[in-house]
Amino acid sequence: MDQIKSPAAAPPPEARLHFLDYWRVIRIRKAIIITVFLITAIIATAVTFILPESYASTAKIKVENDGGIIPGFNNPAATQMPYDPYFIQTTFEIIQSQLVLSNVIASMNLNVEWGKKYFNGETLKTTETMEILKGRMGLAPVRNTKLIAITVYSDDKKEAADLANNIALAYQNYRVQNNQTTARTGLEVLQAQFLTESNELQNIQTNVDYMRTVYGIIDDPNNSSPTPTLDKEELNRINEDMLTDQKDYTKQLVQLNSLRAINETNSTHLRDVLPTMFPDSALSGMLDQLHEAQRKINGLLVDYNKDSLDVRRVQNLIDTLEVQINDRVAGIMAGLETQLSTTKAALDTLQAKVDAAKEKDLENASKFQPYYTEKKKLIDLQETHKMLNLKITANSIDSKIPTTSMVQITDAAEPGKSPVKPNKTVNIVLGLIFGLVMGVGLAFFIEYLDTSVKTIDDVERTFQAPVLGVIPQNIGYLLEEGTESKHAEAYRVLRTNLLFSRTDEKLNTIVIVSAGAGEGKSTTTINLSTVFAQAGNRVLIVDSDLRRPTLHKLFKVANNLGLTNYLLKQNTIAEVVQTTGVPNLDFMASGKLPNSSMGILGSAQMKEMIAELKQRYDFIFFDSPPILGVSDASILASEVDLVMQVIQYRRYPQPMTIRAKQMIEKVGGNFVGIVLNNINMSQDEGYYYYSGYYHDYYYSRSASEQEAEAKAAAPKSGDDDTTVIVKPKY
Repeated sequence: MDQIKSPAAAPPPEARLHFLDYWRVIRIRKAIIITVFLITAIIATAVTFILPESYASTAKIKVENDGGIIPGFNNPAATQMPYDPYFIQTTFEIIQSQLVLSNVIASMNLNVEWGKKYFNGETLKTTETMEILKGRMGLAPVRNTKLIAITVYSDDKKEAADLANNIALAYQNYRVQNNQTTARTGLEVLQAQFLTESNELQNIQTNVDYMRTVYGIIDDPNNSSPTPTLDKEELNRINEDMLTDQKDYTKQLVQLNSLRAINETNSTHLRDVLPTMFPDSALSGMLDQLHEAQRKINGLLVDYNKDSLDVRRVQNLIDTLEVQINDRVAGIMAGLETQLSTTKAALDTLQAKVDAAKEKDLENASKFQPYYTEKKKLIDLQETHKMLNLKITANSIDSKIPTTSMVQITDAAEPGKSPVKPNKTVNIVLGLIFGLVMGVGLAFFIEYLDTSVKTIDDVERTFQAPVLGVIPQNIGYLLEEGTESKHAEAYRVLRTNLLFSRTDEKLNTIVIVSAGAGEGKSTTTINLSTVFAQAGNRVLIVDSDLRRPTLHKLFKVANNLGLTNYLLKQNTIAEVVQTTGVPNLDFMASGKLPNSSMGILGSAQMKEMIAELKQRYDFIFFDSPPILGVSDASILASEVDLVMQVIQYRRYPQPMTIRAKQMIEKVGGNFVGIVLNNINMSQDEGYYYYSGYYHDYYYSRSASEQEAEAKAAAPKSGDDDTTVIVKPKY
């Protein structure tokens, strides 16, 4: 037999969650949601009314740091006290500590009272009572203030108010006592230190006085170092004089060295330069006379010779001036040398005076060092002793100032007018919300765990195969309901899609399989065969489920003769085929299954029978056992022309149904598509619009209208039903 592959399936649609997918899950799992919702609501309501009523009272206290009442007096740093981020939390811990709560328990005799009230008269331990009290109290800061709210809950409104007020009072007393104890202890330590320092100060003072007498020192009592030989003003004056002399000496030395250099190279030039650096009227006058005499002699030499009387007279004058000028230059240079020596001597004298004073100061410092060391120790101790005295005075005054204002009870607690716990409205509403959330969450969790087939998109995306038909839930047998059954249209859609899935009209043997039992393959086989027969086709149903045959019961015939009898060559086809009450529809029972007939479906006789039946009938339908249960279904899938798989809605896991399809393809079966069975149309709108919309069209009219339209649309002999149902896109 030629095996023809089914056409390639369309690419799987992209998996996206739509709002309708969530709504579908909620509708399908509504029983779980409602059940969980009601159980949670009932439990929340019952617990709310069972819980004992509780009253609350709140006392407010204002809390200050331990900086003192007068900031900056007993604690100078208090005026700029840094922010302490842990102060409030530390206060909470102290209020809940045994130091505070034990006083509350003792003042209200809670060990006995609560023992009588809650423990049948047994006196409680303080630790036990404190744990109960801590569980009933709550502490909270008042936003943007220094206030702390102390809230206490109790079934007795008066007791709640008394507890809150006593806790506030106990914490206030704790702070006062703690501050007083700290101040008293600190004052005692300071006084002891003051006495010790006083004795030490007296000893050092005696030692300093003795050393001053021994060394014969006369100095400033407040000075801890020797008095210098040169006071500060005199030393500054000497330094200024030395700086001036040093500048003068340097300037004079530079000028004199410059003149010496000129004299060595050109002595005549020196007498011309000297008046410009050191003005001298006598030298300038003689230089002018010399220049005038030289000019005059130059004029005479034009008319006279050197021996003439006038020339000799002028020459004598020039010689005289030369001698005078040289003497004057030598005198000026000598004066400059003397001035330089004088300046140097003055500078050396000042430096010697400073050096002598330093040497004397070093000698005195070395000699009187023990005295001044002891004196410095005395001065430092006097400063410390003075500060300690001020501290003692400040703490003495501060200890007399009331410290209750560090903790002020601003609002005393009053008995509550109505209970605050339990809040019945809030508890019930939260219970309802929690129940709804739990129900929906459980529904989606179960839906997540459920891997069975749920939607057409799941099938087409997972199986890569088309869905040929969608069969509604609780469908009957068309043999009993007749041609006008409201369920017939679903099978007509299946018949039409099956015919269009064939690639050749000669492909007319069809086996309907399923992965497991109870998925509706037998019902699908009978109803689909009935629809084909009603359309005028010659149809044969073969019950090939040899181990658990059921079709003969539906047709109400005997199972004595059937498929096995023909395959074992005990009877002919004419003898094993039986007619039914439906025109054009014949039936072949499975027959008895002897022990020696295992595997007969794969025999040559089976192939010959199929070939012969193809000649006699337009369509032959084989009902098979579950394909995962026995091998018969796989053998049939390899021998017939077409294979359809029935998958029941939400019955078996997807891996199981996928395995069934893989087995069909593995044996070479021509897999044409899938039939989704037992769909709840009322819960899944997707299936309704896919395959159930015709109900509103065909069955919303009167019976007479339906009958007239059915007769007009009935196919004539030889006609084929070509109704096409198009899946809407949504």
